[in-house]
Amino acid sequence: MSRATTFTPLATYRNRSPYPFCPGCGHGPILDRLNQALVRTRLDPHQVVLVSDIGCSGLSDQYFATSAFHGLHGRSLTYATGIKLARPELNVIVLMGDGGTGIGGAHLLAAARRNIGLTLLVFNNFNYGMTGGQQSATTPLGGITTTTPAGNLERPLDLCATVAANGASWVYRGTSFDADLDERIAAAILHPGFALLDLWELCTAYFQPRNRWSKKSLTDTLEELGFATGLLVDEKRTEYAAGYRAMTAPLHRLPALPPRPLAARFTPRLGKAYRLVLAGSAGGRVGTAARLGATAAVMSGLWAAQRADYPVTVKSGHSVAELVLAPEPIDHAGIERPDAVVMLTPEGAAAVRPRLAGLDRGATVLTLPALAEGLDTPARVRLLDAGAAAGPRGVHLATLCLSALASHERLLPRVALVEAVRLVGRDEAALGRAVEAGWQLPLH
Repeated sequence: MSRATTFTPLATYRNRSPYPFCPGCGHGPILDRLNQALVRTRLDPHQVVLVSDIGCSGLSDQYFATSAFHGLHGRSLTYATGIKLARPELNVIVLMGDGGTGIGGAHLLAAARRNIGLTLLVFNNFNYGMTGGQQSATTPLGGITTTTPAGNLERPLDLCATVAANGASWVYRGTSFDADLDERIAAAILHPGFALLDLWELCTAYFQPRNRWSKKSLTDTLEELGFATGLLVDEKRTEYAAGYRAMTAPLHRLPALPPRPLAARFTPRLGKAYRLVLAGSAGGRVGTAARLGATAAVMSGLWAAQRADYPVTVKSGHSVAELVLAPEPIDHAGIERPDAVVMLTPEGAAAVRPRLAGLDRGATVLTLPALAEGLDTPARVRLLDAGAAAGPRGVHLATLCLSALASHERLLPRVALVEAVRLVGRDEAALGRAVEAGWQLPLH
């Protein structure tokens, strides 16, 4: 029998712990109305998630017998979106202050545009109440805060008009004093789409004393700004989580690609960790060489980690690949002191040259004669035959160098590299020739 058929409606969703808010703060009354709204909806608390972030309102979720998620300031809508997409059957309620709403403004717009099925309660008291009463995105004109001691010059953000213009399908503005607020919150929770309640309230610690505000000040300011109140939007539109599942349902019937595990079939030659840096230019198949080495290592019973570094232009400039091979698990993929650095082009050399002075004496720098002039390094410098870069194997010079090091340093068995070429399956003939040529290549 499902939980839904055995659930007994609760008389309250609140626990007995007292709220921690300042006397007269509007947070407590809003949370009391939220509790009443949940009682009205008769929702199973196992199907309700309260999502909050930093700020006084972020203390709220611990006082309810529901699931909860607490995260970074201004990011609660992102967490809530993930929860709703993963578990669309859940009722996800977001609790944010005006500070978090301003910080997470882009997330607010995205939630409205998507019409994601969340209920957002904005505890709007016009300042950052937890951190000392600084100005927020909703501070009214002339509002005195710790950061606007002479009065605020910025027009406050109209949360309701903003989300309505961007697709929110249910929008309400009111105050913490509204007699029917619990009914409004219940309607928002049951609405199948993005629902926002902009709830104006008093911050009795900072904003109210500095601005001599009262309950009447809330309504007067709403009128002065021309901000409409009550239920402003109530539309039926496809909810994002449901629409996404319906749209992608045909894809779920497609067969999944089978896993391609790499069995350890070859005898490893490496007895300790080896760190290799391959430095060339975009289009030089530097990443391909590193992938071949990592694949061959795994098939030889070793661990492998690979990293890539290239400019945002992708198709021009340097291309640097870092490859770590080890007989033990690798807990850090970065390379601070390479055992070998291969420099194949001027762009690659420029990218890694600053690292050469810090190499150990036992390390190797493998490069072309034209790039070896003026090298400042304690490592031994080995030169490639200038003819190695010519002919059909030149396009895979990085693979040729990998193979040469694998042979001379006893890193990998040749047969593992040959098999890795077959598995990569791209330009197989040329890669195979580069592996064979590198294995026999003398290093001076």
